Amino acid sequence: MTILEARDVSFSYPHGAPVLDGVTVEVEAGHGVALVGESGAGKTTLLRILLGLLRPTGGTVLFDGAPLSLRDRALLGRFRRGVQTVFQDPYSSLDPRQRVGGIVAEPLRSLGFADVRPRVAQALRDVGLDPDIVGRYPHEFSGGQRQRIAVARAIVCRPRLLLADEPVSALDVTTRVRIVDLLAELRETHGLTVVMVTHDLAVAALLCPRTAVLSAGRIVEQGETAAVLGSPAHPYTRRLIASVPRLPA
Repeated sequence: MTILEARDVSFSYPHGAPVLDGVTVEVEAGHGVALVGESGAGKTTLLRILLGLLRPTGGTVLFDGAPLSLRDRALLGRFRRGVQTVFQDPYSSLDPRQRVGGIVAEPLRSLGFADVRPRVAQALRDVGLDPDIVGRYPHEFSGGQRQRIAVARAIVCRPRLLLADEPVSALDVTTRVRIVDLLAELRETHGLTVVMVTHDLAVAALLCPRTAVLSAGRIVEQGETAAVLGSPAHPYTRRLIASVPRLPA
């Protein structure tokens, strides 16, 4: 079943060149899609449109088969409950003035949940953190721990879909592996659907069964990740793969 779809989506800033041009992506429930490409390809803009933070200048975004509209309060409520996000920088995405408990509880409160404490505690356990940290502040934690807190905030209301914008790119290599493993585990244990913007093809291969390759605002290739990365059909995809650093033999 398709949970989220961008159908022939285009986007331009006022008096600017097109950022996206006729992009179509389908996200199947329980699966994952990686959006890959160089900087400036339009990946993050597409993610922001899928989140409803930007309105496309052309085309449609559909959630559960219905056009996503700010006027449809019922659909918008289901969308806000069912879709959460993790941002790139764990140092700027958490409010430094809030304690961890308040940060993780934020989606629950905005959605009207009453008893938030047990849910916050469980979300922290789910990401491998001790619930006793609820009274501490973000600056007391490492980058990897902060990103775990951000993931806990994203999953606390048990969303169906997680949209992630380069969620491991700001982390060191060891921590990056741990967060990728965490997201893979959450996909399995919670049946979470993941859409991820990433320039890291290894992360795409580990987390997302499908990959869409963007270049200059257009999708030049998409399909099963193993096929796209293993036998790329488009010259741009081949260049992306060739640019991945390799250890000398």
